[in-house]
Amino acid sequence: MYRAHTDMEVFKGTLLLLLLLLLLLHLHSTDGVRCFSQFVVSTLSCEGDIGQVDKDDCCFNPKYGYETEDGQCQSCGPPSWSSWSEWSQCTTLCGAGVRLRRRSCYGIGQSDCEKTGHKQEAERCDGTCCDGEGWSLWSSWSACSVTCGKGGVKSRNRKCTDRSECKLACSGAAEDTQDCVLPTCPVHGGWSAWSEWFECSGSCISLHGATPIRERLRSCSSPPPSVLPPGDDCPGDSLQTQQCTELPHCAVDGGWGPWSDPGPCSVSCGEGLQLSHRSCDQPRPEYGGRHCSGPSTKSSVCDSPCPVPNFWTDWSHWSECSGTCLPDGGTAPHRTRRRVCVSPSGSGTCEGSNHERGPCPGLSYCQVHGSWGPWSSLSPCPVTCGVGLQVSRRFCDSPAPKHGGQGCDGDSTMSQVCNTQQHCPVNGVWSEWSSWGPCLEVFDPSYSIRCEPIGGSQSRERRCLHRALGGAPCPLQPLSELRVCYDVQGCYVKGQWSGWEPWSQCIPPCGDKSIRSRKMRCQPNYENYSPTIGLREDKATFFGEPRADCGRPATKEEENCVNAPPCQ
Repeated sequence: MYRAHTDMEVFKGTLLLLLLLLLLLHLHSTDGVRCFSQFVVSTLSCEGDIGQVDKDDCCFNPKYGYETEDGQCQSCGPPSWSSWSEWSQCTTLCGAGVRLRRRSCYGIGQSDCEKTGHKQEAERCDGTCCDGEGWSLWSSWSACSVTCGKGGVKSRNRKCTDRSECKLACSGAAEDTQDCVLPTCPVHGGWSAWSEWFECSGSCISLHGATPIRERLRSCSSPPPSVLPPGDDCPGDSLQTQQCTELPHCAVDGGWGPWSDPGPCSVSCGEGLQLSHRSCDQPRPEYGGRHCSGPSTKSSVCDSPCPVPNFWTDWSHWSECSGTCLPDGGTAPHRTRRRVCVSPSGSGTCEGSNHERGPCPGLSYCQVHGSWGPWSSLSPCPVTCGVGLQVSRRFCDSPAPKHGGQGCDGDSTMSQVCNTQQHCPVNGVWSEWSSWGPCLEVFDPSYSIRCEPIGGSQSRERRCLHRALGGAPCPLQPLSELRVCYDVQGCYVKGQWSGWEPWSQCIPPCGDKSIRSRKMRCQPNYENYSPTIGLREDKATFFGEPRADCGRPATKEEENCVNAPPCQ
């Protein structure tokens, strides 16, 4: 009979769960919720933000959770109780009070969970903070936070006791502050902003003179120093100078040096020439200055049989570089210089080139600022049921930043919700144990052993609830338990008083009518019963409430649970 009743309950529970799952699968809600990939039971919080999706789609996976309108995290799993919290502190510092502990029911269908238990328990307690413990004495006042003027404060502190049960005696602040009364502060001088730079003292940089400069000014007027009390003048200079190094060099026109003595005769036979030279180097032309006008050589007739050969002048100075930095992988900047082929006879050429190209020394690499490459394709949906996140990535490599260049602005990843439209398997969860069944004779259950010293057995069961859609079965543990017993329900036995039973919890756990109770324990005398049953000598359980006779009715006590918190 008991088995049939249990099987019917299992069938009804399974049918109800399947109907609930069908509703989840086929009734499409239009309310979007913020969905999370994990519900953390220990903190009743959500982690792993997926984004805004339909609530039913989010709960295709029973391990997921979502945020309700009031900001709380709601589990998508079957209804379950959280663990009990730690007991709270006693509601009174000294004397009788109440302490509480709580638990929460989470999951879809919380009303089913709450039918099998309660959220709060209360028990009587005694506050032990009766010796005036609480705050220590205030410390001395600290020095003022400023030395003059307004806005200064000083503070003092006190410490609450280390005893946790006495911390409620520490009402008020642990720190006290007070304004300071101080003399007026002197006003120290402050510089105004610098003026704009004046024009440079020259338009170019002379080769042998001083580099032109420019100046700017500031005044000690922001604020000016006070007279009483005397404030400090501004430190530093009111005038600032700067060389105008960016100006071009002044052009230097060339000037001829003295003629050299005539050279040897240009020919070894016949009529030849003797050459005298002069150089355009007093000064040499620079920075765009004019070259010396007139010939750099002169000749005189000599008896020489050979002609005078052509020759090159000295190289000019290097030109400015064609760039200011070295490009990454490109053509490096360069500079050039030139020379002139001098032909005393007025004909012929010089061997070699009249210009030369060279590298620019001391240049650093040009900065390369980063730029994003293209977005990758979305990754495959990472889940086979419920909803998940597909991810696309991009890299700062088109080009990558180099040589001090700036990186890329923005995100390197973006995500998109994917929906498999498939409900995830629901794993089984063990129910609470049923009550113990009747204590029956092992070989003939129809034979009554009540009030007889004949051993029997009884069992209790539990169910694997909520498993659906191929979910994992409950952890490998027994579905039923069996124990040996004696049926003593309503049986008359002698007894003896053995002290008080423990106090009950405070019922209800709140309000002015909360009470607890206890009664004297009348210990039944089972001396006619063997303490073990069967060949294996299993320890016997006495099942039921006997009519133990201790000579007078049991005394019962009740008392109010004072200082219980008000009911919400």
